[in-house]
Amino acid sequence: MQNAHNLGRMTHPSKRAVTAVIVVAAGSGERLGYGMPKAQVPLGGETILMHALRGVVASDVARQVCVAVPQGDTALRALIAEFTVDLVDGGPEISVVDGGSTRADSVRAALAALEDGTEFVLVHDAARALAPERVFERVAEALAAGAKAVIPTMPVVDTIKTVAGTDGADALIAPELVTGTAPREELRAVQTPQGFELATLLRAHEAAGLFDGKQAAAVTDDAMLVELLGVPVHAVRGASQSLKITTPLDLIIAEGLLEGPLGIRWVEG
Repeated sequence: MQNAHNLGRMTHPSKRAVTAVIVVAAGSGERLGYGMPKAQVPLGGETILMHALRGVVASDVARQVCVAVPQGDTALRALIAEFTVDLVDGGPEISVVDGGSTRADSVRAALAALEDGTEFVLVHDAARALAPERVFERVAEALAAGAKAVIPTMPVVDTIKTVAGTDGADALIAPELVTGTAPREELRAVQTPQGFELATLLRAHEAAGLFDGKQAAAVTDDAMLVELLGVPVHAVRGASQSLKITTPLDLIIAEGLLEGPLGIRWVEG
């Protein structure tokens, strides 16, 4: 392993395939308006990152968890160190790396820190802090069944239109014009964790290193990189709780989920 600060070492004897989970927590969180990294923003009495880590550990799918934090961060590292001390015997190894300027850079930094012998890796956004354990399990089960890439998804409930910018007389009416309606029954909203055969994901990121700026900007998740290799990407059921906390409204919704009478944080998705 390289470029990582190891905080704990407790392997679970029941793990068959060696699986790691990368938690991407290097986002700035500017849209939340807290003046701190998104992963450090409070949610239900804890930070967003702590909720994410508790879900990863509770799922019991990984031997190693590698967290990518903002470069130079000390606060999140301290929280992770404290969290690691509280892990019971049999919990995963927790390691930390400095993330990069983009999500892809952060994932690559974490990939370089995975243990030798790792076969599968799940890439999870800390911003999806309330993802239920069952979603992690479904992704891991699909990998164990032979998939090289797996994503959790949810059906799209809104009608989705494609549009183009307007010009001439149309521009005086509205800035965009509808060009078509996407077939909603074929659309899915994609969540994390996304799971991969490690060798496949490494190959995808190696190929992405040759992209120009425009190509790199067009890639929005790791599954897309794998798709560009021509590798089939399987989809399993996600969960409504796995919302991505990006805006103040998202944070309010997440707080509401945590305060619900059913304790939704631990309800199966």
